[in-house]
Formats: sequence, structure tokens, C-alpha cells
Amino acid sequence: MHTAYITHPSFLLHSMGSWHPESPERLRAIDDRLHAAHLFDYLVHLEAPPVQRSQLLRVHDAAYIDFVEASSPSEGFRALDPDTGMNPHTLEAARHAAGGAVMAVDRVMRGEVANAFVACRPPGHHATRNQAMGFCFFNNVAVAAAHALAAHGLERVAIVDFDVHHGNGTEDIFTDDPRVMLCSTFQHPYYPHSGADTISEHIVNVPLPAGTAGPAYREAFSAQIMPRLEAHRPQMLFFSAGFDGHREDEMAQFGLVEADYVWITEQVMDVAARHAEGRIVSVLEGGYDLSSLGRSAAAHIKTLAAL
Repeated sequence: MHTAYITHPSFLLHSMGSWHPESPERLRAIDDRLHAAHLFDYLVHLEAPPVQRSQLLRVHDAAYIDFVEASSPSEGFRALDPDTGMNPHTLEAARHAAGGAVMAVDRVMRGEVANAFVACRPPGHHATRNQAMGFCFFNNVAVAAAHALAAHGLERVAIVDFDVHHGNGTEDIFTDDPRVMLCSTFQHPYYPHSGADTISEHIVNVPLPAGTAGPAYREAFSAQIMPRLEAHRPQMLFFSAGFDGHREDEMAQFGLVEADYVWITEQVMDVAARHAEGRIVSVLEGGYDLSSLGRSAAAHIKTLAAL
């Protein structure tokens, strides 16, 4: 079986301004690198459908969904916070981003593909149950995880968030749901200034200092995340795949390189092989240096596809 690559044209139309680092060029950079590395034709290409309201309601409050929908401008921009704004195409893109994550779950669970990468924007892991923030509107990976539990009868899933920023929205959504293990590595102290003090049996936060490079990152991941993942025995695994921890990405101060993202992917694939019949869905989060984003995402996808 192959790896699905799920995207949608609306993702290139969502824009928060030419100055904004979360730009349409991010997806073009990944696409270009997949072509340059001769990976593109080995993937199963699918177009993301819109999410259903019932699927959003598993992780977001109804009043919040109504607020996001009502905030969509007919022209220009509308800011929901200083970093997070909408243009006339944002709502459609956000719906298809979450819908693509749901599609990925369905295709993997039906055995139609081995795993999936959702090349979407806007990203999602900062979106809480009732707040847009950090470039995020709907929490795509949370929607996907909740769908796996509700629609496919799974009892335990896990989300591995290797974005350089803490997945605060995902933690907010699943803080009281032990069926979902969240493992989040992140630079601390740093935006969104959360997660370092969490004490939970199913939320595994690993705050790391600025300057953390591959060896120290791998040591922390092996010691703090891998044993907890094994003990949870997830029946499906998810990546919040942020590549902004790369040493070339100026949004933060980690020192990871492509080989580190390959290593993370391999570790989680091993867990998936033991406990989840290999089932993995990876959802794009951050990564703002276009060259390193393209190279890192392609390395991640190549590993998922066993190419």
C-alpha cells in the first residue's frame, strides 16, 4: 500500500497578508521538493473534502464554530488575534483542512492506504476548544483523532506533536480524555508559554531549551516519550508535523535537521507497527523557512512511504 497525500486548492488561497510567515508558499515549497526528489508520483493524491459540523463539534464548542463562520469577511482581512486573521478564502480552507484530516483517518482505517500526510493550511494545533490563535482556527489533528475514536470504534490513540511550539490547543481539547495520549516536544520558554507544568497520565509534555539540537532532542524523546507511547498501546497514531524546529528556521531556536525528522518518524512508525497495524496520519503544522520546510517534509513523507 502507498502513502496518501491529501491537499486542496483552497489552501493556497488562504492568506493573512504578504508579511505573514504562514503563507501559501509553504505548500508550494513542499510540492516542489516532492517533485525534485522524485517522490510525488509514488503518492496517492487525494483532494480534501469539507469537514462536517458534527465532526467539528467533537472538539470545538458550537458557539466557537459559529463565531469563526460569522467572522469570515467578504473582502479584505479580519483579525481574530494579532497573529491570526481571515481573508475571504480562510473559512473554506479551514473546513477542508479539518476535512482532509478526517479523510486521512477513513482511508487509513479502511486499509486503502498505509498512512497519510495532510498538506494543509491553516494549521491547527494551537486552536483550543473555543479560541483561534497562533495561525490556527480548527484543530485539524484533534478533529482527526476524535473521528478515529467516534467513527471507527478505537479505544486508544496517540498524537506526537514535534512542532517547535507546544500543542496547547490539542492539550486543551483532550486534557480530560485519557483515550488520547498527547506527546508534545517544544522549545521552552517560548510561545504559547504553556505546557511546561502539566502533570497528567496521558499528556506527555517535553519542554526543551533554545539551542536543542538532534542528539539532545533524540535523548529526551527516547527517555520521556517512547516508554509512555509503548505503555499506552495506541491503535492509531497521529503526527502534528511542524518543521519549525529546523536549524534554518528563524521562527525558533532549535537545531534539528532532516535526519532528525526521519528518526522521529521511524520511532513512531515502529510503535504503530507493534500496536496499530501501522496506522498513521500526519497533519502539517508549522515550518516557515521554505527551503528547510520542503526538505524536511519530503524526508518525513519519504520515510512514511518507505521509499
